[in-house]
Amino acid sequence: MAKRSRATKPQQEIIGIVGMGYVGLPLALAFWSKGSKVIGFDVNTRLVSKLNQGISPLKHIPHKPVREMSGSSRFRATVRMSELAKVDAILICVPTPLTENREPDMRFVDETCRTIAKYLRKGQLVVLESTTYPGTTRELMLPILESSGLKVGRDFQLAYSPEREDPGNKNFHTATIAKVVGGIDKASTDRAVALYRQSIEQVVPVDSCEIAEASKILENVYRCVNIAMVNELKLVFERMGIDVWEVIRAASTKPFGYQPFYPGPGLGGHCIPIDPFYLTWKARQYDMPTRFIELAGQINVQMPYNVVARVMKALSDRKKALCGAKILVLGLAYKKDIDDVRESPSIELIELLRENGAKVDYNDPYIPRTHKMREHDLKMSSKKLSAKMLGSYDLVLIATDHSDYDYGWIVANSALVVDTRNATAQVKRGRGKIVKA
Repeated sequence: MAKRSRATKPQQEIIGIVGMGYVGLPLALAFWSKGSKVIGFDVNTRLVSKLNQGISPLKHIPHKPVREMSGSSRFRATVRMSELAKVDAILICVPTPLTENREPDMRFVDETCRTIAKYLRKGQLVVLESTTYPGTTRELMLPILESSGLKVGRDFQLAYSPEREDPGNKNFHTATIAKVVGGIDKASTDRAVALYRQSIEQVVPVDSCEIAEASKILENVYRCVNIAMVNELKLVFERMGIDVWEVIRAASTKPFGYQPFYPGPGLGGHCIPIDPFYLTWKARQYDMPTRFIELAGQINVQMPYNVVARVMKALSDRKKALCGAKILVLGLAYKKDIDDVRESPSIELIELLRENGAKVDYNDPYIPRTHKMREHDLKMSSKKLSAKMLGSYDLVLIATDHSDYDYGWIVANSALVVDTRNATAQVKRGRGKIVKA
């Protein structure tokens, strides 16, 4: 009998991730932890330097795993985009914001694809993870990548796999969140599925990149619409003298047919306030109105204005005017226990309060100072909390319900508290100082 030849171990693919922020860094850790070699690409030299030193740039990601990754031979970060030619798979994790007219701002995807096209080589796989409108991969990316002279299907593969990151969520992380994958053709889908199965527990292939793109939009439209509904109900119940939080708690006891959503001072983050408008923009190209989505967007956009009106009334009831009032905003991040301020309603609240003449400060244990954003530049630093400091403000506005805050202590030492998150629900003493908004 002939001897069996020893099987050759397949060569480990090198993963290139463009954009090492809230999506790219967790993805890099997921691949690296399963033995892959990863190169992280970013235009931010300071961020790249931090990563190579083993310092996590994100508060919700500890330094330890980043330090372990950067200390190994299987990871490095770089600003040199020419090194894209060295990787086998390129995963794009760049921002997809809105313009001032609430239309898709695709310049980061466009510029990234043009850069990739310069260094694209045969055999590579390119995957977009950034949330976008159905058609982006085929209509925008494909022509740019093929301007390299290479053809999809013959020379390289192209797919879409939406990120599903939820910063600060301790129950799920990148490897345990199911990954939807749709390719430009079957070969692209198969290649992308095989790649993600190296690090993700469940990979869900779909028939096209458009289906994958639409699935992410559906997820976020679902949340946007339901949050808008509960925000509107909050205003209705408030007028009726009914506590919407108690209503939600009661309704949540039903074991079927109901899922709780919670009101707030407005939508924040890189997905829910933005993604539904990608679909409304695309739908207009097909002469299809999206009244339901647009109405939900309008309701959510109005929430900061409702909070400011509530602040104004709370002060007025105590014979104080908003103009000239000293107000402390607690929480700058868009949600609890993270340092992400993208689209945060707290930013809008501060600007609206200032426009009405209030003197505004903020405290956030995760954000020591503000940085310049596309539409905002508050130029503020977080104020250190103390009993004396809290008592010096006319009103304390809870905008983000960080776990670090001792709400009983805050209420006890404040003259007046407006709570937009039901963070003071368990506070027993001083309830006469609390106004829900």
